Amino acid sequence: MAVPSTRALGNTGMEITRVGFGSWAAGGGGWRFGWGPQDDAASIAAIRHAVELGVNWVDTAAAYGLGHSEEVVAAALEGFAPADRPFVFTKGGTIPDPDDPMATPRHVGAPASLRHEVEASLRRLRVERIDLYQMHWPAEDGTPLEAYWEVFLELRDRGLIAAAGLSNHGVDLLEAAEALGRVDSVQPPYSLIKRRAGGDVIPWCAAHGTGVIVYSPMQAGLLSGTFSAARAAALAPDDWRRRSEDFSGDDLERNLALAEALRPIAARYSTSVGAVAIAWTLATPGVSGAIVGARSPSQVDGWFAAASLTLGGEDLAEIAAAVERIGAGEGPTRP
Repeated sequence: MAVPSTRALGNTGMEITRVGFGSWAAGGGGWRFGWGPQDDAASIAAIRHAVELGVNWVDTAAAYGLGHSEEVVAAALEGFAPADRPFVFTKGGTIPDPDDPMATPRHVGAPASLRHEVEASLRRLRVERIDLYQMHWPAEDGTPLEAYWEVFLELRDRGLIAAAGLSNHGVDLLEAAEALGRVDSVQPPYSLIKRRAGGDVIPWCAAHGTGVIVYSPMQAGLLSGTFSAARAAALAPDDWRRRSEDFSGDDLERNLALAEALRPIAARYSTSVGAVAIAWTLATPGVSGAIVGARSPSQVDGWFAAASLTLGGEDLAEIAAAVERIGAGEGPTRP
């Protein structure tokens, strides 16, 4: 397999591969947004396999499995020489209830809470500095953006984090944050199904020199080319996708039809449907890289080709026509 090319992550000085390893599922099951049971050994093997292929960044969050994902990432990266270690990106501000993990986590921006969280993430990740630390969601505890963004700027100034970013924040909040201090990177949801960021957040970032790492480019497996209605029906009881409209009824039917529409393009490039779906997000001007999850090394092999796949104009036109014909998702149909 070819060594993946890199792109600049905004003005951070970091050059990241076009795909990064997403460790949401590595948090395991038993919490509100878990993916069902997950074997730690398989997660560690998947992360190590991705890094050995050349992927040079791993994305995680304190909320994933109540910190467990960060611990798994640390275990996976143990033993790599400093020159071979990938960048580690994580997120704070989303706090599950340890007494009721299946309850919806709280989005907390209180400065004291964030300072405590970053210290906990540093310990779990076994690092002295986090390469990119992001506010996971806008705060819902009454803390204004200005208050929690000042904490991120402080952490960057102190050297506890190399770069500061915002995840799941709209343009109005990005503008408010940028007025206080540079937003290094933004992490929006973006896929052929969830396309709205292509019309506002990503163009804003391109105009401001801000890095963009998109998440769920295969829409949690729907665009992998291996998903089916039968798999949706068989999801584990604690898999968050069982509660998502994307995975049931007419929405599921349209989403799977869109995945099928990508199959002829995948055949032309001798690659997977999932790789085509990821490459579509990477064709969007301003996107630095895409976060792609895997629960085993074989799943990494299923999407790794996206790191070197460039879709042409005819491909993009064919995909846009399929999106419009099928009526799946929302947002601009062309990157």
